[in-house]
Amino acid sequence: MTRTLAAEVSQKLNEKVFLQGWVYNLRPIGKLCFLVLRDRSGTAQAVLYDRADLAQQLREESVIELVGYVRRDERAPNGCEVLISDLKILSTPLETLPIQINRPRAALNARLETLLEHRVLGLRHPEIGAIFRVQAEILHGFRTYLRNENFQEIHTPKIVASGTEGGTELFPVQYFERTAYLAQSPQFYKQMLVGAGFERVFEVGPVYRAEPHSTTRHLNEYISLDVEMGFIESEQDLLALEAQLLRRIFSGVAQNCAKELALYATTVPQVPEKIPQIKLAEAQALLRERFQKEITGDLDPESERLLCRYAQEELGCELLFVTHYPREKRPMYAMPDTENPRLTRSFDLLYKGLEITTGGQRIHQYEMLAENIKGRGLDPANFEFYLEIFKSGMPPHGGFAIGAERLTMQLLNLSNVREASFFPRDRTRLTP
Repeated sequence: MTRTLAAEVSQKLNEKVFLQGWVYNLRPIGKLCFLVLRDRSGTAQAVLYDRADLAQQLREESVIELVGYVRRDERAPNGCEVLISDLKILSTPLETLPIQINRPRAALNARLETLLEHRVLGLRHPEIGAIFRVQAEILHGFRTYLRNENFQEIHTPKIVASGTEGGTELFPVQYFERTAYLAQSPQFYKQMLVGAGFERVFEVGPVYRAEPHSTTRHLNEYISLDVEMGFIESEQDLLALEAQLLRRIFSGVAQNCAKELALYATTVPQVPEKIPQIKLAEAQALLRERFQKEITGDLDPESERLLCRYAQEELGCELLFVTHYPREKRPMYAMPDTENPRLTRSFDLLYKGLEITTGGQRIHQYEMLAENIKGRGLDPANFEFYLEIFKSGMPPHGGFAIGAERLTMQLLNLSNVREASFFPRDRTRLTP
C-alpha cells in the first residue's frame, strides 16, 4: 500500500490506510490500547484491539508501521482514529529515554544542556522540530525573493588565507605546509563577484567566529544570509532592499508556518515600507535622555533592548535601523560618510531588542581602500587577491548579512540562540 501521512488521515474516512512513524503516546485500557503515531507531518490516533501480546511490546518512541481502517470519532484528535488491523514493530528503544518527547516543551523538565547533549532525540519533539520548519521557511523566503530580484546565488570558500574583518577572532586550520583560517564571512568574495560582473549576489552558508563568548546570543558557527548589490546610490538602497526582503520572508512564514507560530504563541512583525532609522549618536542621546542610560561606544545588549522598546512604543515598529557607526567600529571596507568622514555609511538592524543584521555601503575606489587597509596597520600586499578587482573598475556597492539563527530566535521568542541551531557550536560544544 502507498503510505499515508498522519496529517492526511482525516481525509481518508472509511478507507484503509498504511502509516509509518514513531509511537508518540500509549494508553492501554483493558483490551484496548490507544496509541498516537507521529511522523514528519504530525500525529494521528490509532487503536489496537485485543492484541495484548503486541501492546506489551510497544514503548514510547518505538518505530512502527500499521494498516488500519479510518473511522470517525469526535473524541479523537482531528475527529477520527485508525482501527488497527495489522501492526509491525520495526525497532524499539533499548533503554529509558533521557527526554520524554510526549510532554509539552515547557514541561520537559530538561535543561537546555541536556536537550543539546541528546539533540537528535530532542529534535523529535514537535515543538522543537517546529523551530526548524520556521527556519527553513525563512531561508526559502530569502532565496525566493532575491532570485526574483535577479540576484544570483553564490558559494564562496570557507577556508581562507586571512580574515575579512581583522582582529584575532579566527579559527586557524593547518592547510598542508601553512596556516589557513575558517572564514569569518564571505565578505571579500561577494564583493569580488559583484566586481566580476554578477552585480547582484547572495549566499546562504556557515561562517565562523572564534569569539570566546558564552552568552544566549552568540554561536561560533552560524548560518549567514549574505547579500551584496552593485550600482547603488547609497546605503539607503540597502535599507529599502532589506525591508522588502523581510516583508517577503515574514509573509511566507505567516502563510506556511501558522501551526508552528501558534505553538510559540507569536506572530510575524508588520514590516513597514520604510523601517525607522536612527543614527548611532542620536541613539546614544535618546538612551541618555529617555532611559538614563549612558553609553559612548557601541550598543550593548541592554541598549538594543531599550531602543527597540522606544521603537515599539513611539514608532509602532518592532524593527529599527541604527546607522552611521564610527569608522573605528567598522571594518576597513566600510564607506566613510561624505558629510562626516569620521562616520560610515553602515547600519545594524535591531529586532525585538537584538541585532540581527549588519551592513552598509562599501568603498569602491582602490586608492581609498588601500589607504584604509594601511590605516588599520595592515599591508595591502597581503590583500592583493581582493584588491585586484578594484584596480579594474568597481561599481558603488554594498550589502548586509542576516544571522539566520538570531532571526529565528527573535521571531519565536526563544531564550537562547543555540535552540535555533540544529547542532550548535559554542565555546565548549563540539558534539553531537
